[in-house]
Amino acid sequence: MIDPTPKNESAGMQEATPAADAPQSVPASFLDRINIPQMTLAVLVVIFVWQWLSGYQTISEMRRQLAGKIAEMDGNNQANQKLLAQNQEQVRVLSERVTSLDVRYAESQSQRAALESLYNELSASRDETLLADVEQLLLIAEQQLQLSANVKAALIAMQSADSRLERMNRPAYNGLRKAIGQDMEKLRALPEVNVTALNFQLDALIDLVDQLPPGFQQRAGVPAAKSAQPAKEAAAWQKFLHELWQEVRQMVRIENTGNAEIPLLLPKEEYFLRENLKLRLLSARLALQARDGKSFRQDIAAAKSWVVRYFNVKSADTAQALEIIGKLGASDVSLALPEIGAGLQAVRSLRLSHQKAG
Repeated sequence: MIDPTPKNESAGMQEATPAADAPQSVPASFLDRINIPQMTLAVLVVIFVWQWLSGYQTISEMRRQLAGKIAEMDGNNQANQKLLAQNQEQVRVLSERVTSLDVRYAESQSQRAALESLYNELSASRDETLLADVEQLLLIAEQQLQLSANVKAALIAMQSADSRLERMNRPAYNGLRKAIGQDMEKLRALPEVNVTALNFQLDALIDLVDQLPPGFQQRAGVPAAKSAQPAKEAAAWQKFLHELWQEVRQMVRIENTGNAEIPLLLPKEEYFLRENLKLRLLSARLALQARDGKSFRQDIAAAKSWVVRYFNVKSADTAQALEIIGKLGASDVSLALPEIGAGLQAVRSLRLSHQKAG
C-alpha cells in the first residue's frame, strides 16, 4: 500500500511534532521516558529510603534511651559499688565480731566446764558440810537432854537443823527431816515445868538466908512489966543501985521457945550454917536443871529441916522462907526423857552413803 501523503508532507509533520512537544515539563518528559519496571523500582527505592530513615530515627531514639539507661545504670552501679563496699566493710566487721564471739564462746565453754566441775565439787562438799552441821546440832540436842534435861535448848537445836535441811529443798533429805520431826514431837509431848519461876523462887530463898534470925536469939515481944523508975529526988546511990539492978536483970533471961532443944552456935559456926544452907539450895537448883525430881526433893527437905531447927520460925523472914520452901517441895520437876536417836542415826547413815559415793 502506497502512502498518499507526499514525502515532503511527512517530513514536515515530523519536524512539526518536536515543535509541538517542546513546551512539556522535565518531570513529564522524564515520566514519559521511564517504563513500569523502572517506576516500580523507583517506588521500592523510595519506600526503602523511607523505611531506612524511619528505622534510623527509631534506632537513634533507642540509642538515646539506651544511653540514658546506661548512664542511669552507671550511676546505679556506682551507688551499688558504694553499697557493696559498705556491705563488705560491715561483713568484715561482723566477721571480726563473729571471730571474737567464737573466741569468747570457746572461753565461756571452758569456763562453764570448769564452773560445772567446781559446782559439783562444791555441791558434794556443801552436802557433806550440811550433814556435818546437822549431826552436830543433833548431838548438841542430845547432850542438852542427857546432861541438863534442857528440853527447850534441845528443841531449838533440832529446829535449827530442820530449817537448814528445809532451805536445801532436796527430796533426798525428806527421810532425815521426818526422823527429826518425830524426835521433836516426842519432846513437845513432855509435860512443861516452869523452870524459870522455880529458879526465881530459889534465888529469893537464897537471898533470905542471910536475913534469917537464929533460933537462940529469940526475944519476947513485949516485957511483962516495966520496972519502977527512981524518984527524981532520990539519992545518987539509989539511982546507981537501980541501974545496976536493971543491968543484972538483962544478963539472964528465961523464955519458953517451944523447942525441946535449941542448938547453940558460935558466930563462926553460924556463918558456915548459912553457907551450907545456900549450897543445899544451889544443889536443888542443879537438880532442877537436870530435872532430877528425887534429888530436888531431898535438897528442899534438908533445907526446910535446917531452917526449922536453927532459925527463929516466929520471924517474918523465916515464915516467908518456909512458905517458899513449901511451894518448891510441892513442885514436881521429874522428867522421863524420851529416846531421840532416830534423827542422829539417819544423818549418820546419809553421811556414810555420801562418803561411799565419793
